[in-house]
Amino acid sequence: MAVVSESSRKALLPSFLYAAPAASSSPSFAAAAAVGVRGVPAPSLAGPAVWARSPREPAGKIEMYSPAFYAACTAGGIASCGLTHMTVTPLDLVKCNMQIDPAKYKSISSGFGVLLKEQGARGFFRGWVPTLLGYSAQGACKFGFYEFFKKYYSDIAGPEYAAKYKTLIYLAGSASAEVIADIALCPMEAVKVRVQTQPGFARGLSDGLAKFVKAEGYAGLYKGIVPLWGRQIPYTMMKFASFETVVEMIYKYAIPAPKSECSKPLQLGVSFAGGYIAGVFCAIVSHPADNLVSFLNNAKGATVGDAVNKLGMWGLFTRGLPLRIMMIGTLTGAQWGLYDAFKVMANYWWSCSNTSQVMVGLPTTGGVAPTPAIGEEQLKA
Repeated sequence: MAVVSESSRKALLPSFLYAAPAASSSPSFAAAAAVGVRGVPAPSLAGPAVWARSPREPAGKIEMYSPAFYAACTAGGIASCGLTHMTVTPLDLVKCNMQIDPAKYKSISSGFGVLLKEQGARGFFRGWVPTLLGYSAQGACKFGFYEFFKKYYSDIAGPEYAAKYKTLIYLAGSASAEVIADIALCPMEAVKVRVQTQPGFARGLSDGLAKFVKAEGYAGLYKGIVPLWGRQIPYTMMKFASFETVVEMIYKYAIPAPKSECSKPLQLGVSFAGGYIAGVFCAIVSHPADNLVSFLNNAKGATVGDAVNKLGMWGLFTRGLPLRIMMIGTLTGAQWGLYDAFKVMANYWWSCSNTSQVMVGLPTTGGVAPTPAIGEEQLKA
């Protein structure tokens, strides 16, 4: 390292940024440094030439609400929904069969016993492929479009009303996103239910999709779209609005420090806890429609009236509910935890790919009001 006088040192950048030029340095670069930039003379040095490299900026940081931000949210939705739903396939399998054939599958424990006896341990994951693909597509649309619509409606409302009516924005954003997400999910959900509730119908998606289309046509894949909307839209509205509210309350009443000062592991723990509580509410609100979806996708030509006549109103609201509360609570908590973990890590991966060594993760969801856009008029005011 070159030695410079104290006065020269003060005129330049901090000493830890000083570096001598490499042997392969461009002559033009050296000449430019010698004469200064735009006519400003370079500082005179008492000794040999001293070079200073500019500090490395975290150029790879993902900006909030940029295309890269929405891409990260979409990818996080794929990972969180697809993997979690696939993991709980055994619970989903027992739940669907309890809804379709309550005489045979009388309880959770007996349901697992019947499946183990008739199909073996491998039978517990029957239908895992359409589950993984269907809910990955749904998760991509659900989380990606939720972030988009939440920002979009906040911008329309303006800063004051966005903060005042933030819960309505959560509800509207999640409902809008779920309409799109269910269009992506519906075909795989139809095949999944048929494979899981009709032994011998198909081994899985590879032969089940072709058999389903042959029997009911492509339109049959969307036979359950209206009940699916009836199940998923209230579910998702409750999932996002209650999650955002619960997380905000946790940071307000249970954690003494502001969210911005909390560590990422603590924030992810809050995400899981808020997600689990939200999942309990989700299961209760959407359960009648879940029974309808299972009934309609199991029987060819079945109607909503047939389901009500067979299950009864009490059965429509309660059959399989305890298992679904356990499943959806765990599922929703894990989804929010994975989704926010992905958002935190996605920015790190993005930064590394852009040669930045600074880890500046995206914030976890919840805890603050939605951020509306600030127009030029507001900035001038």
